[in-house]
Amino acid sequence: MFENLSERLGGVFDRLTKQGSLSDEDVKTALREVRVALLEADVSLPVARDFVNKVQEKATGQAVTKSITPGQQVVKIVHDALIDTLTGEGEPGALKIDNAPAPILMVGLQGGGKTTTTAKLAKRLKDREGKRVLMASLDVNRPAAMEQLAILGKQIGVDTLPIVKGEDPLAIARRAKTQASMGGYDVYMLDTAGRLSIDEELMQQVEAVRNVTNPRETLLVVDGLTGQDAVHTAQNFDDRIGITGVVLTRMDGDGRGGAALSMRAVTGKPIKFVGLGEKMDALETFEPERIAGRILGMGDIVALVEKAQETIEAEQAEKMMKRMAKGQFNMNDLRMQLEQMIKMGGMQGMMGMMPGMGKMAKQVEASGFDDKILKQQIALIQSMTKKERAAPQILQASRKKRIARGAGLEVSELNKLLKMHRQMSDMMKKMGKMGKGGMLKQAMKGMFGKGGPSPEDMAAGMDPKALEAAAKQMGGMGGQNPFGGGGMGLPSGLSGFGKKK
Repeated sequence: MFENLSERLGGVFDRLTKQGSLSDEDVKTALREVRVALLEADVSLPVARDFVNKVQEKATGQAVTKSITPGQQVVKIVHDALIDTLTGEGEPGALKIDNAPAPILMVGLQGGGKTTTTAKLAKRLKDREGKRVLMASLDVNRPAAMEQLAILGKQIGVDTLPIVKGEDPLAIARRAKTQASMGGYDVYMLDTAGRLSIDEELMQQVEAVRNVTNPRETLLVVDGLTGQDAVHTAQNFDDRIGITGVVLTRMDGDGRGGAALSMRAVTGKPIKFVGLGEKMDALETFEPERIAGRILGMGDIVALVEKAQETIEAEQAEKMMKRMAKGQFNMNDLRMQLEQMIKMGGMQGMMGMMPGMGKMAKQVEASGFDDKILKQQIALIQSMTKKERAAPQILQASRKKRIARGAGLEVSELNKLLKMHRQMSDMMKKMGKMGKGGMLKQAMKGMFGKGGPSPEDMAAGMDPKALEAAAKQMGGMGGQNPFGGGGMGLPSGLSGFGKKK
């Protein structure tokens, strides 16, 4: 989401933290680079200037320059200032939908992802909060806009208002209000029409709908890739309609992410959610603390644990946990883990969320490792018989040739997979025995809410340095460098998988 900014700031802070002592001049030089990094990330000039001044005020002085770890102190000050810049009013992602039926008005320009976001938010309210939701499209101008919302509604299992041809937006809004009241819905969502640019007709139409429905929330959907223009759009809408929050879409793109940093500071409205893809569950709550952590390369372990909770089936995982604790880790378990990794965003996606692992993710990318390799490993496992998956130690030369041929790969690749399996099996045994009740058991309990720590507690209890050291140990398995031999390789057991032929 903020790769370029994260990389630039990482370089600045690396230099700062390596210095034993800092003068005020060192801090000022570093902050000049921070300002350039913010401007390059498309943060508006006034916001970047205020941000740097705020940090400079706290970071230059005896308290920082004379402290034992001055570089770390500056990083902490920047982290706190980022949280302050991003934080809006109220709980992140909280919506005022207490009085049923609560209307939510979705507004924005054409092509910003309003209709998709309406469906994503409806799915979230249905699945996470158990709300009965009705969606209605007020877009009578764009061809098939109403049909698009109806199709998305079927996909996610949310009701949509029946389409009546020739109705104007005001009549549709009134009909949605009546149906929501009579049908016992908790929330009804109104997807308004967009335009290519802000015009008077659009504003008057949205104002009329607002006056009829009196929405509890008016959410502005803005394309995150439009940068500073997104901030101007938000200001115009707020002046005319009065928005209560912002949803930034396409934040998984290669845009510079500066709109997110400027939006709150310029408009004073909180960013409620961010869209991170086309899938219906690709909508995340905008959590300032976690976003600040991601920007500064500190990872987001809470998001990683939450993702695991959503994708892992508790019963299946519990069975696997018991087997792992006994050191019983066969090829079926490995396949389940590889499939899980793909669901959770692949190797790089997971590493990016782990504290201290951001740079390692870059090394993995540079080595040529991608998620295609995970799929190849799954293909090798699927090429085995049931007996071979349960007891991989029986694999001899002839069996190996057959398995590799069945997956369309070389025997050498199968050998690497078997080596990785052996190492993971050894590691699982160690984790099963570590600490009170076993480190593995505690982590899994927390993940499924069975008397263990919550995701937040797990995150708070994890020291980034300790995590990085553990990751190196897991990757290196006895070697000095986690990526083997000082090169830009992969953890041993995966080495060679990503090599381009």
